[in-house]
Amino acid sequence: MAGRLRAGDEVPRRDLAVMAGGTVTVPDAERPVHLQFRRFAGCPVCNMHLRSVVTRHAEIEAAGVREVVVFHSPEAELRPHVAGLPFAVVADPGKRLYREFGVESAPRALLDPRAWGPILRALGQALVALVRERRPGPAARPHGGRLGLPADFLIAPDGKVLAAKYGEHVYDQWPVDTVLSLARRARRESRRG
Repeated sequence: MAGRLRAGDEVPRRDLAVMAGGTVTVPDAERPVHLQFRRFAGCPVCNMHLRSVVTRHAEIEAAGVREVVVFHSPEAELRPHVAGLPFAVVADPGKRLYREFGVESAPRALLDPRAWGPILRALGQALVALVRERRPGPAARPHGGRLGLPADFLIAPDGKVLAAKYGEHVYDQWPVDTVLSLARRARRESRRG
């Protein structure tokens, strides 16, 4: 596994296939990218977090940030869970990007007591969505396992990592307010530089 990335490290440019078709370039030549690493298709905790991103996507776009979300599920497993999301979703079933960015899996994803409240809320929301909206549930044995940890990166157009966060448990990721704050700080610093 590659080492963890830190602010100041550089990410090479690459084109990633997105679920909606086509590709997304990371880093984006014109604006910062918020690259999120989530867990598996249908993960209730990931879905709860992504709903907050969807709700505030217009603010993220207005801040000039491109949202890109990576799951370690194959496209067939992922497709029913990400239809209609307003940002790029990337399937990485071989975990190539996870290794490259130093994103890990560990039992603490679920065992950390700080995760238990969000897990219970997410399971409740998922059960309601399953019954009322007839949304599909996750696979009984998700590809890549259930122990993935989240990670977030804000990557500048030149490929420099502006900020990085490696989650300590399943619900330890940047909230939208943090992404917006980091984007504002990056804009201020680029004007000075």
